[in-house]
Parts: sequence; C-alpha cells; structure tokens
Amino acid sequence: MDAALRAIANPKRRAILELVRDVERSSGQIAESTGLSHPATSQHLAVMRAARLLEMRIDGNRRLYRARLESLEELRSYLQHFWDGRLETLRDRAESKQAGKPEPGAGG
Repeated sequence: MDAALRAIANPKRRAILELVRDVERSSGQIAESTGLSHPATSQHLAVMRAARLLEMRIDGNRRLYRARLESLEELRSYLQHFWDGRLETLRDRAESKQAGKPEPGAGG
C-alpha cells in the first residue's frame, strides 16, 4: 500500500493512471499524451508497476500498459476508510446541532 500511495503522490503518475484506466496504451502513446520524455515515462511506468498499479503486456516490440483495477480497488478501499470516519463525525455534529446539543468536544 505504501508504494502505491507514494506512486500516486506524483501528478504525472496520476495523469498516466487516467490514461490507462480503461484503455491499454503503449509507452510511446503515454509519453506523447503527458509530454514526458521517453526515459522519464519509462521511469514513471517502472515505479507504478513496482507499486502494482499497472500491468504490462508485450505485443511484438511494443509494451502495452493498463491500470490494475484490483490494486486501484484496494487503494480506494484503504482511502475510503478515512473518508467514512470523517463522514461519521460530520453526521454526528450535524445531528447534535439539530437536536440543540453542544458539539462533541465543544467546551461549555
């Protein structure tokens, strides 16, 4: 999980994920779409493959990349855990205000 979080911390890698989320693309297509050099693209792809965010398929002399949906689902589930906690806190505060009770943690 740590490698995936580090990988998506980079905006260029997030852009790459968007490109290959639903469509398989070659490293050349990815480089062209992102404006990265071919060596920089290869480096980003290697980081993302190591983080298990991408899968690669060889087709002749081309390498085709696509997002690993299983890994993205794991990442989404992990991040959702934090969001759910915040939503529960927000709901509790809203219900307290509606009932005219002081907010949890508010002095007084």
